[in-house]
Amino acid sequence: MKTAIVVVAAFVIDLLIADPYWLPHPVRFFGRVIVFLEKVIRRFARRPFALRLGGVFLAALLPAGVFWVTKVGLAALARWHQVLGLAVEVYLVAATLALKGLAAAAAGVQRPLIAGNLPLARERVAAIVGRDTASLDAQGVVRAAVESVAENTVDAVVAPLFYAFIGGAPLALAYRAVNTLDSMVGYRNERYRYLGWASAKLDDLANFLPARLAGGLFVLAAVLLGGDWRRVWRTIRRDGHKHPSPNSGISEAAVAGFLGVRLGGPATYQGVPSFRSYLGDPLGELHPEHIAAAVRLLYVVAGIALLVGVGLRALVAFGVGK
Repeated sequence: MKTAIVVVAAFVIDLLIADPYWLPHPVRFFGRVIVFLEKVIRRFARRPFALRLGGVFLAALLPAGVFWVTKVGLAALARWHQVLGLAVEVYLVAATLALKGLAAAAAGVQRPLIAGNLPLARERVAAIVGRDTASLDAQGVVRAAVESVAENTVDAVVAPLFYAFIGGAPLALAYRAVNTLDSMVGYRNERYRYLGWASAKLDDLANFLPARLAGGLFVLAAVLLGGDWRRVWRTIRRDGHKHPSPNSGISEAAVAGFLGVRLGGPATYQGVPSFRSYLGDPLGELHPEHIAAAVRLLYVVAGIALLVGVGLRALVAFGVGK
């Protein structure tokens, strides 16, 4: 049950203090390593095939390196000082979670919308989405924020918990390394079409199971919140596959079904217009309160995920002990 205790402690720490900027954060380190490795790869790789090989090297090296450095380092630290080793592992798992930070960022978008300060809302939502936000109207800002909360419920909460319960801090950090790779180089634009291909595919693979488990968690959360869980389930089944990502569509469809709104549609990325299939039914217009409702759903999904993980670890421990 040590792993379960570590994950629960990390979850509580994330709820209490989130990610103070003054503390060293692994994801910032991953970002620096990715920038360095990209420069090295581009120095030797020019053609598409060479860039693809370099991308495979990048996607394999960083997560594997993070996993083994963390595993060996924690083992050595625990041998030297068991309590300190445990504390560092708790901190590292907490660093893979972003529950409070995600909720706070979403609330930071909602507040200026309610106050009628659309320019500030656009500025704040730009920090959590990849699309262009300068010309978004109020409903567009709400949609962007809700879609971000939905997608990151998996990326920043469910998936890190999933891997932490399976393999502790080493596996959870390896997942975050994969996620960071995808967010930095996993684009289909001219610059990263070849170099980022492997990172994008690896992120799809890493999120495949967590995203589908999250679909069930969203349904359970809707039950607990008194929402229309049947509509959530129907929307996941009908629309979950329509998103360009094989995983993000599940969580976005679930949130759309819970809120009774339609997500997806037109957006602009770096000046290039794009259109994503609609998810959900427009039973009502998007408004700022939908952001708060998405955050409440986020917290309930996170709590259920934590309880399920603890329960399964207890079953494993009981079975092994027996």
